[in-house]
Amino acid sequence: MNGHFASVGDGPSKEQYEHGIQVVDEEKAFNPSLNTYLQLTKTAQSGFNYHLISVFGSQSTGKSTLLNHLFGTQFGVMSESERRQTTKGIWMSKNKREDRVGAGAEKMAENILVMDVEGTDGRERGEDQDFERKSALFALATSEVLIVNLWEHQVGLYQGANMGLLKTVFEVNLQLFLKDKQSNPRSLLFFVIRDHIGATPLANLRNTLLADLTNIWSGLSKPAGLEKSRIEDYFDFAFAALPHKILQPEKFVTEVERLGTRFRAGHRASKQHGLHVDHELEGGVFLPEYHRRIPADGFSVYAEGIWDQIVNNKDLDLPTQQELLAQFRCDEISREVLEAFDAAISPLEEKQAEGVRLGKPAVLKDLGVSGKAARVKGIKAFEVEASRYHKGVYARKRVELEGKIDTRLKALYQGQLAAAHKSGVASFSDAVAGAVKAGQKKGASYEFADIVEREKGVALKQFETEAKSLAIEGIAWSNFKQQYNLYEKDLDEVSARLRKEEMRRLATRVERWVRSRLGESVGLEFNKLGSGRGGSGAPEEGVKPATEKDLWDRIWNLFMSTVKEAETRFVERAKSFDASQDEIDVGLWRLRRKSWGVLKAKVDEEVMEGNILLKLRENFEDKFRYDEAGVPRIWRPTDDIEGVYTKAKESTLTLIPLLARFRLAETYAPPDLPEWVGNAPASVDPKDEEDLAPIGGVDEEEGKSLEEEMTILSEAKRQDLVVRFKKTADGVYVEAKRSAIGGVAQVPLYFYGLLLALGWNEIVAVLRNPVYFILLILIGVAAYVTYTLNLWGPMLRMANAASSQAVEIGKEKLREFLENSETGRQAIGLPPKGDSDNISLNTLDSRGKRKPSVEDDGDDI
Repeated sequence: MNGHFASVGDGPSKEQYEHGIQVVDEEKAFNPSLNTYLQLTKTAQSGFNYHLISVFGSQSTGKSTLLNHLFGTQFGVMSESERRQTTKGIWMSKNKREDRVGAGAEKMAENILVMDVEGTDGRERGEDQDFERKSALFALATSEVLIVNLWEHQVGLYQGANMGLLKTVFEVNLQLFLKDKQSNPRSLLFFVIRDHIGATPLANLRNTLLADLTNIWSGLSKPAGLEKSRIEDYFDFAFAALPHKILQPEKFVTEVERLGTRFRAGHRASKQHGLHVDHELEGGVFLPEYHRRIPADGFSVYAEGIWDQIVNNKDLDLPTQQELLAQFRCDEISREVLEAFDAAISPLEEKQAEGVRLGKPAVLKDLGVSGKAARVKGIKAFEVEASRYHKGVYARKRVELEGKIDTRLKALYQGQLAAAHKSGVASFSDAVAGAVKAGQKKGASYEFADIVEREKGVALKQFETEAKSLAIEGIAWSNFKQQYNLYEKDLDEVSARLRKEEMRRLATRVERWVRSRLGESVGLEFNKLGSGRGGSGAPEEGVKPATEKDLWDRIWNLFMSTVKEAETRFVERAKSFDASQDEIDVGLWRLRRKSWGVLKAKVDEEVMEGNILLKLRENFEDKFRYDEAGVPRIWRPTDDIEGVYTKAKESTLTLIPLLARFRLAETYAPPDLPEWVGNAPASVDPKDEEDLAPIGGVDEEEGKSLEEEMTILSEAKRQDLVVRFKKTADGVYVEAKRSAIGGVAQVPLYFYGLLLALGWNEIVAVLRNPVYFILLILIGVAAYVTYTLNLWGPMLRMANAASSQAVEIGKEKLREFLENSETGRQAIGLPPKGDSDNISLNTLDSRGKRKPSVEDDGDDI
């Protein structure tokens, strides 16, 4: 066994140093002569230009053989006839084949130190696996590249592939380097798979090993500060496969030669997410981040310190083989159980996630039955298979398994209840709204509170049934009491919102009723201003019209009585909704404000320019055209038209200041609107005030006083009304005056007697002559027909038009005659037609003589 190497405790010769040195012996003693060896091999003088490779694996897997072929070393190998341990402790040798040229015409790296670590799982040590774990940890702590040598059939095994050893080494490695979190030292785990016959592709073997390593790291108990660390934060991975050495010796040598070309300097091709594997390396396997940055002349001191820390660290006390076996088997069984559980639950999770992604969470049918069945089946399977192993490990692993299963089920069940919550609230809202609409369509009164209570009971029952189906006996989180209370609270909030909406609809209906009543009654009061004896507002019976001074009193009383009745209707209906007193107070407050807005809008409509002028004219005509007894006046020249006109006009003008402000006749002041509206209730919501118009004197922050609120007509509008009304009244007066004067133009009676006496002979001649008589009859019939059809006017217009056209034509003909006829030109004293003087009708005076020109006047002067 490496008898030609310098072992621990010997006084080695130079020849022994030539082959290598034992770094740590089987009794865990460190060799103090390590630095001497580095000096003799001229490695100590290389500074940082050296590399350290370690190899470990199961005993008798050909680790030493592999190193000898790769690096030309002479580590002792196992005899084919004796199956016994050949390597004890940790041995080191320098690479003997630095001159090897790779495929890319590049040599292997210089100063490669190779450590051969004692094989694991040897019968010589039995269950005492403390040394193999500490030696593997030492290799990890010092080496840049760690070659894990294993057979192909060991891939997928736990102990055979050294996974249990790696798990322990990883965990302790975190503890040892906890203080060195900034530098975060890395290493390359180079898995060399021996006796690869090619049935399973290397890629598949690599994926299996990576998955096992990832699972190991995920299950580690990490120290504080490194809980979120990942395996790729500390390790990279490379893989190679070698054929069978005995069955394929030539191919084995060829592949080893090719493998040796990879041990040179390289760099990383890219930094990807996830595990860093060998396809990310370009060039060789020695990356700068793998180097521990310890000078070669200080490596021996550094390595001795690392070994001392590993040997004396109490955290490296390892469990017994039985516990390791229980951990391995329990983890394996748990993984199988979780795979079966995942197959049953994953489709449900995907379906639930799809609903959430689409914004339509779905309530999965019989989820509680499916979930509980998968949970019971998984835990039962684990109990049957794992209960035969170490009880403490089994109990701990069962708790872990139940935690993982329950975590998945909890998320799934909470998603189910969230979907049931959302769909239940939506169904409740739709059901209440549908029942309300159905009641409205039937025209019958419906009890909103009863509808809400009934539908709420249905919704709570459905949610409770779903929650009970998801309950798991003995699991505290599965009683879902909190979710039930939250669901009931949300239903109450939805009920309050629906009740508030119904209150809004009720308020709208009451407001429409108020608007209709006020629109009719206030309109009638304003119409009374227009006429008490005639016009659109005249009473059907001979009732004396109401006085004009108490107009606003009547309107205010009508308004108060209408709103009072509306409030009674609102309160009665709101109580049937099971509304609170606060909600009723808010509704009444809004109703009063809205009602005042309706009244104000109606008054503004009535005093619009066209409407108010019409009412003023009607009022004036009632007083001007009717006497005190209500009899229409027929004006005569002897009547005092001016006096009646003045009195009626002045009386009507008094209406304008009356209408200008809303004032009560008794107090000559506006009504106490702020007190009547009242202050806003404490429970009023800002949304309740969004559609409310500000009221002067009530909303002080708006800066509008009560006097401004009660002003109906501005001063400018009042003056304009006075001017326009006077013009209208003057027109009525002129019309009356003309009618009085027109009545005087009458034909005296004696004139008709004189006409009969003087025309008697002609009358008799016409009556005796048939032709004249018939002509007279025809003329009379034609006159009657023309009168009946109202054709006298069109006929007169046609006659006037025809006569005007005839005159124009005559003038044109006369002009042409005078210009073209020599006789005519001589008659009016014009020169002959050939005369150079340009004479036309425009140059003639009124006597037909030529008008003197300006030049002629000058000559005369």
